[in-house]
Amino acid sequence: MRNVQATLADQLPGRIVATSNEYPSHHRIARHKHRRSQLLYAAHGIMVVGTETGRWIVPPERAAWVPSGMAHDVHVLAQISTRSIYIEPEVSAALPRDCRVIGVSPLMRQLLLETLDLPLQSESGSGSRPDLIYSLIVHEIERAPVLPLDIPFPADPRLAKRCRAYLAHPSPHDSIDDWCADLAMSRRTFTRRFRAETGTSFAQWCRQAAIFAALPRLAAGEAITALALDLGYESASAFTTMFKRLIGMPPSRYLAVSNPMRDVAVPMRATMRGLDG
Repeated sequence: MRNVQATLADQLPGRIVATSNEYPSHHRIARHKHRRSQLLYAAHGIMVVGTETGRWIVPPERAAWVPSGMAHDVHVLAQISTRSIYIEPEVSAALPRDCRVIGVSPLMRQLLLETLDLPLQSESGSGSRPDLIYSLIVHEIERAPVLPLDIPFPADPRLAKRCRAYLAHPSPHDSIDDWCADLAMSRRTFTRRFRAETGTSFAQWCRQAAIFAALPRLAAGEAITALALDLGYESASAFTTMFKRLIGMPPSRYLAVSNPMRDVAVPMRATMRGLDG
C-alpha cells in the first residue's frame, strides 16, 4: 500500500494522511520538514531520527513524533517497515510540540496496521469508520508515554560539535578532562554548562551515546562482551543492563526483532558517518 516518499507527503490532501514504507538497512532520508506533524512508527527494524537539537533511537514497535515544521532526517540502522500518520496541527491542540519517541500501545499498534486498508486520507468530522480510526490514533498519541531514547545536543555550537564527534566514535579513553581541554573550559564550567544545555550529566550522556553507537555494531555481528569492553563497560552484564534500560529490551531480543531478515550490516564507521556533521 501507498509507498510515498517522505519528502512528498505534503503534496497529499487531507487533514490526516496515512502512508507506509519499506527501507533497507543504511538508507538515509535527507533533512526535510512537513507542514503536518508526523507519527513515524517502526513495525520492525530500527532507525535514528535527527534534528538540530538531538538524536532519537526508534526501536521496533515504538514511534517517533515529529512536530509540524521541524526539520529532521532519518537513518535506518536495520531494514525497516514503517507506518506514518501525518496530522494537521489544528486537528488537536493536545498533540506534543517537541520531538520524542513514544510507546505504542497494543490498541494503537492494531490501529496503525488497520490504516493499510483505509483510504489514504481522512477528513475529520465525517463520522465514517476511517475517520473514527484516525481520530482514535490521535487520542492514543496524546496519551502515549514518552520514552527516554534521546541523545540531546547542547545549543552551544562548539559543544554540540564535540558531542556529534563523540557520538560517531565513542571511546572510554575520551575523558571529561579531554573535553574541557578541547573547549578551553574549566571542569566546573563545563559540567555546569553541559547539564544546563542537555538536561543530563556528562557521564550519563556518554553512557547513552555508547548505546547509540552499539546498535549498528550489534547488527554487524560483534560479540556483546567484546563490544561492551570496547565501549568502556566493566562487563557484558553492565552493558546489557544499560541497553535494556534505554532500549526496553536486552541486546539478544533487539537483534531478534530489529532485523528479522538478518540482512548484512556494514561496518560501524559507515553506518554512523552521518552523525559527524
